[in-house]
Amino acid sequence: MTSLQKGDAAPDFSGTLHDGSTVSLADYAGKKLIIFFYPKDDTPGCTAAACSLRDNFGELKAKGYELLGVSPDKPAKHQKFIDKHSLPMPLLADEEHKMMDAYGTWGPKKFMGREYDGVLRTTFVIDENGVIDRVYTKVKTKVHAEQIMADEA
Repeated sequence: MTSLQKGDAAPDFSGTLHDGSTVSLADYAGKKLIIFFYPKDDTPGCTAAACSLRDNFGELKAKGYELLGVSPDKPAKHQKFIDKHSLPMPLLADEEHKMMDAYGTWGPKKFMGREYDGVLRTTFVIDENGVIDRVYTKVKTKVHAEQIMADEA
């Protein structure tokens, strides 16, 4: 579980996107950014959350937000996920969990009595100055965009 909270500086990151290009926190300087960490492309909960953000992408952009999805999947898998679901936002491949470790979104999970390390579904809203404005650890996958917009200051 992340220890980051409102008012903390967003950890810097750099990574490879679905199209092979690179991105870093500095690329979003002066912009509001929604970073959503999710376990795996094309699984029911992850697809629901990504599609909620897709379906509300225009409204989020109109409110000044950029979006970035992050999972441990490879760039080619991200590209297939984007193509299959017409996702308008970039997806970052964090195969070595460096960004997830920095944001506290990689850790112990339980499923059907089994414990393992994995992605802790979490979303961060970062302001124009690189400061965390909101943290969602209880993501409502089917209405995630609405969840974020309902909490706007």
